Amino acid sequence: MRAEFIQALDEIEKQKGISKDILINAIEAALITAYKRNFGSSSNVEVFINNETGDVKVYAKKVVVDEVEDDLLEISLSKAKEMDSKYELEDVVNIEVTPRNFGRIAAQTAKQVVVQRIREAEREIIYDYFINRETEIITGTVQRVNKNNVMINLGKIEGVLLPSEQIKNEVYKQGDRIKAYVLEVKKTTKGPQILLSRTHPGFVRRLFELEVPEIHDGIVDIYSISREAGSRTKIAVYSNDDSVDSVGACVGHKGLRVKSIVDELRGEKIDIITWSKDITEFITNSLSPAKVVSVSIIDENERSALVVVPDYQLSLAIGKEGQNARLAAKLTGWKIDIKSESQINDIE
Repeated sequence: MRAEFIQALDEIEKQKGISKDILINAIEAALITAYKRNFGSSSNVEVFINNETGDVKVYAKKVVVDEVEDDLLEISLSKAKEMDSKYELEDVVNIEVTPRNFGRIAAQTAKQVVVQRIREAEREIIYDYFINRETEIITGTVQRVNKNNVMINLGKIEGVLLPSEQIKNEVYKQGDRIKAYVLEVKKTTKGPQILLSRTHPGFVRRLFELEVPEIHDGIVDIYSISREAGSRTKIAVYSNDDSVDSVGACVGHKGLRVKSIVDELRGEKIDIITWSKDITEFITNSLSPAKVVSVSIIDENERSALVVVPDYQLSLAIGKEGQNARLAAKLTGWKIDIKSESQINDIE
């Protein structure tokens, strides 16, 4: 290796932020392995690189002994004193053993190490960037669909939208720009793996934060979200300012704010309801758009309640295949038993 290579390491340090000393230490460690592989695996050696000239020296480390049993690891006291009279028994002597053609091996090894370290550093930078964006929304371009996995180009890396994180019946075409929720960032031997989602309730939460300034600014808070992706979402909100209508802020003028979210979710229905500390009021609101006659707490510890609705509202309250009742239960965290007025009268 030459001084030009050392200058190249200086440039890498400036441009990539990888310490020159760390690179040199890594190259030295790799050269020890290369030496042992090519010139003797039993030798105890050290490699030193001059960080100004790039010169590479290999030294065999030998222990000073009375009687030599292994030439590769030991040196007699008499021979050691011929080199330097200060040596005593059990001292370690460094003897240069740099092979004639080691420069070529050193250059190849150094190049491999540097390329690998640069790759690792770039992966680390990408990982650090995305780990700080977990639970946020990111925009990318559909690159390809591979075995039902949708690969999203995020710039320097691809993210993956697994089948379980895709909205049902949503079609992904190459070149489409889409938003997705950063579900998880994993470190792997091949670099960071970015797992994305369009079905997670957090995706809806982040969309509302983007579209509704009052949520972004903390004037309106989201209490809870229940979602069956591609079909329906219920979101409970409340205002920290009596002069601000939490539901109205989320809906927006002429419904424009919620419409942009519905459009992003390809027509998914969204019920925005007001959260209340009064659980009976919260349960009543959660069953919207159905009208509720009464809510009775059956067991507070078990968090179960009986809801009575008008006869003509029963199917609406329960919803298609029980969806409205199911989402209300998830939203409130309560078990909700829904009965019509006629059913209650029959029981009585």
